[in-house]
Amino acid sequence: MGSGMLFSILLTVHIVVGITVIGLVLLQHGKGADMGAAFGGGSSGSLFGASGSANFLSRTTAALATVFFITSLSLSYLAGAKPREQASVMDRAVKTQPAPAAEKAAPPAGGQTGDSKVKEIPK
Repeated sequence: MGSGMLFSILLTVHIVVGITVIGLVLLQHGKGADMGAAFGGGSSGSLFGASGSANFLSRTTAALATVFFITSLSLSYLAGAKPREQASVMDRAVKTQPAPAAEKAAPPAGGQTGDSKVKEIPK
């Protein structure tokens, strides 16, 4: 199995686990939900005490969050270890030699070589 196939499988698992964790978190009620039940909304196991052992939803959420972090680390490792298929723009640039400089500039047209100010231009 190539690294591309492994990357695709891990990415699929990562997305499915991420969506499932979001759904499980939204299904759970918050810690403050039991406090409202004490003031006429129904019965509650404890108002300010410990909530007891973790239920099925919270344990499943913790396990899936662990899988999510492991797939995140695995995907980042595979993305960094993947060989580059294309070279960068600088690697592909054609390296050319600069054109040789002319020995002397050609005299200007019109024959004004004596009165020309070309000699005064610094080089």
